[in-house]
Amino acid sequence: MSDQPRRPRRPAKPYRRPKKDPVRILAFEALRAVDERDAYANLVLPPLLRKARENEGPEKFDARDAALATELVYGTLRRQGTYDAVIAACVDRPLREVDPPVLDVLSLGAHQLLGTRIPTHAAVSATVELARVVLGDGRAKFVNAVLRKIAQDDLDGWLERVAPPYDEDPEDHLAVVHSHPRWVVSALWDSLGGGRAGVEELLRADNERPEVTLVARPGRATTDELLAEEAAVPGRWSPYAVRLTEGGEPGAVPAVAEGRAGVQDEGSQLVALALAAAPVEGPDRRWLDACAGPGGKAALLGALAAERGAVLLASEKQPHRAGLVAKALAGNPGPYQVVAADGTRPPWRPGSFDRVLVDVPCTGLGALRRRPEARWRRRPEDLDGFAPLQRGLLRTALESVRVGGVVGYATCSPHLAETRAVVGDLLKQFPDAELIDARPLLADVPDLGDGPDIQLWPHLHGTDAMYLALLRRKA
Repeated sequence: MSDQPRRPRRPAKPYRRPKKDPVRILAFEALRAVDERDAYANLVLPPLLRKARENEGPEKFDARDAALATELVYGTLRRQGTYDAVIAACVDRPLREVDPPVLDVLSLGAHQLLGTRIPTHAAVSATVELARVVLGDGRAKFVNAVLRKIAQDDLDGWLERVAPPYDEDPEDHLAVVHSHPRWVVSALWDSLGGGRAGVEELLRADNERPEVTLVARPGRATTDELLAEEAAVPGRWSPYAVRLTEGGEPGAVPAVAEGRAGVQDEGSQLVALALAAAPVEGPDRRWLDACAGPGGKAALLGALAAERGAVLLASEKQPHRAGLVAKALAGNPGPYQVVAADGTRPPWRPGSFDRVLVDVPCTGLGALRRRPEARWRRRPEDLDGFAPLQRGLLRTALESVRVGGVVGYATCSPHLAETRAVVGDLLKQFPDAELIDARPLLADVPDLGDGPDIQLWPHLHGTDAMYLALLRRKA
């Protein structure tokens, strides 16, 4: 035995219960729902925020808490690709070997460090506390070590380290810097048809939080009524649009709560307005929205049809979405009908309608501002899955319109495979259909493209990247 005296044992540190942070716990729960259940943040977050606000605990969840939780969720999802590259440079294993809940906590911490003005020490300590609550002390130590590495540089410094040089690999450089999958960068670049400046503006716009845009449904609400709301300003292009510049809760607007107005992107409004303004030859009494769910365009079309004495038929394949359409149309000032029907095998006779809108299911690449998780969920092979449905729906729409009538083909995707390729294929099958120039119908809107179709863009118009082609049936 050694003659050396034993050192006195240090007293063990008393166990400290981790402090629960309701804002960051809520953000973590939302990210887990997006990852585990393929949920959409815009559907998951509102009920979580409602539940938190209804909690009568000692620390009331207020508007500032809701704003921070929203920023943490959407900011983390938008910049996920960038943060993954940064985190990968700070761990000693492939990211696929990091448990998804741990990766969510790390991403939340990375966003606070690199994408917000939260002080470094606060971002690290708050995220480590979150890790202790939701992951346990052991994995919280791993989170702490990684975040301290991330905190050694700012976002620009990290991008210089993890993004390949533009001259060596332009698409991969833009993918890492602007947090989009490489194939999406390539597709958007092709759709724009321009140089680096245009695609970078678009990618940046995809990462900005969009304003809430309302629509005053004609005959039921007015823009003056909506403009009386706090921080409300007129829309840029649609005469029925009002923007809430400071966010806010649309459901608290009386006209929205009563269904007389709704939340609808201005690009979606312009699609409906262009179809309604297109000249038709002969009567103008029967309109069809062939893919009407969840009902925004149908409600606007129904009100416009009522002003002219026309009737709208709104068709939606999924019964629960048909219910949403019926709710949006309830109180319409004129007659309408809602049916649950497959738009590729419709119950109506060919040539029954004067105007037809078919807003087809698509990859949703035009709405990445609102659904940032979609960029990571979609795959190039999804295009092949949508292609037959898109062509089938446009084919039925052309069969459903009478000679002299007009069909509007719309997508919330600018991908050429979902826009001009579909229209071009159907024009070959229907020699009695012709493209008409849609641009004069939106004369006040600039930069609509070379025509005759229309392509809207977030960076040019402040809207989702909606596409519209108008086709007329000839004799």
